Amino acid sequence: MNKKGHVLNAVLLSIGLGYLFVPVGDVETFKTIIMIGVPITLGALFPDVDTAFGKHRKTLHNLPVLLGFVAFPYVFGNLEYVWIGVLTHYVLDVAGSKRGIALFYPISTQEYGLPTGVTVSSKRADFVTAVVTVGELALAAMVVFELPQLVFELGRQLVGL
Repeated sequence: MNKKGHVLNAVLLSIGLGYLFVPVGDVETFKTIIMIGVPITLGALFPDVDTAFGKHRKTLHNLPVLLGFVAFPYVFGNLEYVWIGVLTHYVLDVAGSKRGIALFYPISTQEYGLPTGVTVSSKRADFVTAVVTVGELALAAMVVFELPQLVFELGRQLVGL
């Protein structure tokens, strides 16, 4: 995907996540959208920095870079939501574009993608971006609403209730 697609994905995802986290639709929801939207958008743009150096869709489009962003908040105590932007960048490049990304770089240069993607210059790129974003939000909703219930039920079963 192109920069416009990654920003569109990040903004739509931030709005959706803001409503998932604070579903009342008031000032707190708006604050949440901004609080998570800025780091998610920055994270969504970061992997394409490798267009200026290294090998695009390899140097900064891999699992070790993502793991670094996931671990960063635990080590330094900030940038909690940047990893979501990086992850969604990867998802959009894998599911939304024809080329894919080298997930296991530098160990392997093989690029992985899904057959659902379009070229970066396609007229359908924005539509594919929106479809991928809806899928990401559906997955996030399942994690936010279903996972706690599943863990609760599992805990009850383990205790014997």
